[in-house]
Amino acid sequence: MQNAPESSLVGQEYEVEVGPVAHGGHCVARTQDGRVLFVRHALPGEKVVVKVTEGEEDSRFLRADAVQVLEPSKDRVEAPCPYAGPGKCGGCDWQHAKPGAQRRFKGEVVAEQLQRLAGLTPEEAGWDGTVMPAPGDKLPAGEVPAWRTRVQYAVDADGRAGLRKHRSHEVQPVDHCMIAAPGVSELGVEKRDWPQMATVEAIAATGSNDRQVVLTPRPGGRLPLVELDKPVSVLRVEERDGSVHRVHGRAFVRERADERTYRVGMGGFWQVHPQAADMLVKAVMQGLLPRKGDMALDLYCGVGLFAGALADRVGEKGAVLGIESGKRAVEDARHNLQHFDRVRIEQGKVESVLPRTGIEEVDLIVLDPPRAGAGKQTVNHLASLGARRIAYVACDPAALARDLAYFREGGYKPRTLRAFDLFPMTHHVECVAILEPAAKGS
Repeated sequence: MQNAPESSLVGQEYEVEVGPVAHGGHCVARTQDGRVLFVRHALPGEKVVVKVTEGEEDSRFLRADAVQVLEPSKDRVEAPCPYAGPGKCGGCDWQHAKPGAQRRFKGEVVAEQLQRLAGLTPEEAGWDGTVMPAPGDKLPAGEVPAWRTRVQYAVDADGRAGLRKHRSHEVQPVDHCMIAAPGVSELGVEKRDWPQMATVEAIAATGSNDRQVVLTPRPGGRLPLVELDKPVSVLRVEERDGSVHRVHGRAFVRERADERTYRVGMGGFWQVHPQAADMLVKAVMQGLLPRKGDMALDLYCGVGLFAGALADRVGEKGAVLGIESGKRAVEDARHNLQHFDRVRIEQGKVESVLPRTGIEEVDLIVLDPPRAGAGKQTVNHLASLGARRIAYVACDPAALARDLAYFREGGYKPRTLRAFDLFPMTHHVECVAILEPAAKGS
């Protein structure tokens, strides 16, 4: 047992002045007696009444929601989504902030993480401090871009589809998710019941009209007959081992980026924003400037997005090695890039496979690691390969900053850093850092 229930501060209210934005979709505030609060639904500079949602007397910090705004920020807007707010859907963090302010907050978080974890100023990171919206996402305050091409709905005990509340398994039923892409909304998942299901993931491919739902039944649950508003393929997640199987329709969707079509099978990973894959490929290739004959690595390569872009640019005398741990993604990458003799895809964890390859020298490296980052061991290995340039694609600024510190120990420094707002209304931000040997130009 942990502390006795009477030590809980949940439900306690405080009147506070809200401080800076912090990583994770909240702001920092302090109570009059000095307690640190992580406050959602507030904006920097506001005076608010907060209600504690997590924390006890001896907690290092408390989590809280702003339940009353006494002095609003000029960046505040009425949340366009009826499901945004204290105790409701946890999917969006910044519905109550103007779009320009959201990007500014994300920039402040990236800058804070770079400084705290890597000891880098924006200038030292080669970054102008801005977070770029995707074309078409620059909308007036009060309007929401419908960008999310993959939405995982949770299902409540009554079989209604919804989205999880913040840091909770509780489900907020919704009749329409405002950030869902039109191809997801038109399936009509929210309109029907899903008895015996735990989750329903809806996928709307960007590069084709392919639509897919991935069903995860509750323990012992039976699949329903799926009749949605548009033609759709259906996959099932097995209770036994989490593997995904085709029920009917295609086992994959076709996505498009960099003028190539990619097969993405069995609900596998693809960038969620419809323009993200193209924007990231462009940023990576502009940063690396591949040359004919280059030897390149694409690590955590997924279905081969960056490997394909590299193969196009290094020419017949070049070579690209992709490494990916997911078995299905490796099958897809090999299929997607089968016409390139110069591409090889290996399956396994990067830290295990890369040393086994015997590669001692490369010209270019792309890495797009999971949210936790690449880690010290992998970064040290990469730094030893003498690459002319390294492109690091990051969905988490804290992991990026930690790994940049490891790269510095290995003799690499950022040449440029760019940040992209590919997850509007949420706290997430995508970054592309281009690294080069620190000795260059020093």
